[in-house]
Amino acid sequence: MQMSLPCVKQPDVITCKAAVAWGAGKPLVIEEVNVNPPQAMEIRIKVVCTSLCRSDITAWESQAIFPRIFGHEATGIVESVGQGVTEFTEGDHVLTVFIGECGKCRQCTSGKSNICEVLGLERRGVMHCDQRTRFSINGKPIYHYCAVSSFSEYTVVHSGCAVKISSVVPLEKVCLLSCGVAAGLGAAWNVADISNGSSVVIFGLGTVGLSVAQGAKLRGASQIIGVDTNPEKGENAKAFGITAFINPHDSKDPIQQVIKNLTGGGADYSFECIGDTGMVTTALQGWGLTVTLGVPKVKPEVTAHYGIFLTGRTLKGSLFGGWKPKSDLPSLVDMYTKKEIQVDEYITHNLPFEDVNKAFNLMREGKCLRCVIHMAK
Repeated sequence: MQMSLPCVKQPDVITCKAAVAWGAGKPLVIEEVNVNPPQAMEIRIKVVCTSLCRSDITAWESQAIFPRIFGHEATGIVESVGQGVTEFTEGDHVLTVFIGECGKCRQCTSGKSNICEVLGLERRGVMHCDQRTRFSINGKPIYHYCAVSSFSEYTVVHSGCAVKISSVVPLEKVCLLSCGVAAGLGAAWNVADISNGSSVVIFGLGTVGLSVAQGAKLRGASQIIGVDTNPEKGENAKAFGITAFINPHDSKDPIQQVIKNLTGGGADYSFECIGDTGMVTTALQGWGLTVTLGVPKVKPEVTAHYGIFLTGRTLKGSLFGGWKPKSDLPSLVDMYTKKEIQVDEYITHNLPFEDVNKAFNLMREGKCLRCVIHMAK
């Protein structure tokens, strides 16, 4: 007698709300979108909270791939899994990550890079495996952003672009660890490897810059100078470790000269967290290491005289602070639960999903650090 195998029900298409960007700089529109089931090695996530990152703003203002669903700093709960996924099950709590980790490619196994050859930064608005989208409206594709697209009640990501976390960790807080806070801490610890007693200057005091400051403080830096044109950021920055604040608009001297005067010749470590390649050149006027983290809106080329490098100065780039997301993020979450790092303090606003455009306006006006968007009422 032949026995029949049990029928495994495949996930259905989900219809949900998403904030769709139809054009550069145009307000997002809450639309009903279809979210396809996860394919092989993918998972579908019910997004719980997502925070707005400056890179979302930069891409929304300038990139030509539309219609699109932005958002990449997020936490959620696994709703369904695709074929071959063994790491996740329905109900798991996860962090999304905009660069993945396959764990098998040359970059993942080298120990020298956190940029996976298989699941690296996705720029074309499609899934890694088949170059197609999982979102659609009336049969027409809606493109992804950074392989996450968390401004949707449900999203599909590659299983290598999610990190399982404890169900007791507050999802509305740790979403910041999926990009901004982790990027700043990692730049200070992994990329620069700041030493005790050193001097540090940080250009740009948003969430990333202030996370660099926190990392420098925890490493024992004796002087942490913050540079920003927003005067309101000076006082708040002290809570994250800034010991001196400079507003370039208030100084008659070039900013690099002011920094040299304060540090006795130049900072040991400089961090460019604005996305201004001209500021990278300014940062290189210090005598030590310069790390660039910002995403430039215009002029992506860096200009510097070769003599700067002949005299020993070093310029390094940092994407996600050098962290290997699946290998390293659990340790950061653990540090948060032990209250060894600050995360909650970066959250200045909590907004419902329908106010997503308000979050964009607040960040464009420089009135927030992180707005956490709550997907469910």
